[in-house]
Amino acid sequence: MFARHCHPLSAWSRWATTPLTLLPFWTRRWRDAAVVGAWFALNPVVFGKPRDTTAWASRAMLGEEHWIGERPRDAAMAVNAAATLAGVLAAAGAWRRRPALAAGAMAVQMGLLMAYWELMVRHHEAVTR
Repeated sequence: MFARHCHPLSAWSRWATTPLTLLPFWTRRWRDAAVVGAWFALNPVVFGKPRDTTAWASRAMLGEEHWIGERPRDAAMAVNAAATLAGVLAAAGAWRRRPALAAGAMAVQMGLLMAYWELMVRHHEAVTR
């Protein structure tokens, strides 16, 4: 899966559409959850293998592949946990239809995901040296 998900278009489109995860909570419709879930399930395999993996997003995805296999208790684990918590807060804000809470927590989550990606790039570089 990561051989294709490391395509920059896959990584960036998945990140950019992260706010869609709030749609089913806001609308309370299973159909919306199915559509969003299908997109997030298909995204890693929709794009072909990249010609090269030198792009920052590619290195982040490849670093994540290694990191998932190792699961070290490190800063990346803490950043990932904080991003997850922000996502839960965003979902709660969407469920309660509080747009400021939903948008603010989503912005925090997306920012933390960028920090996580940077840590994954560093992990990738450490593993491939």
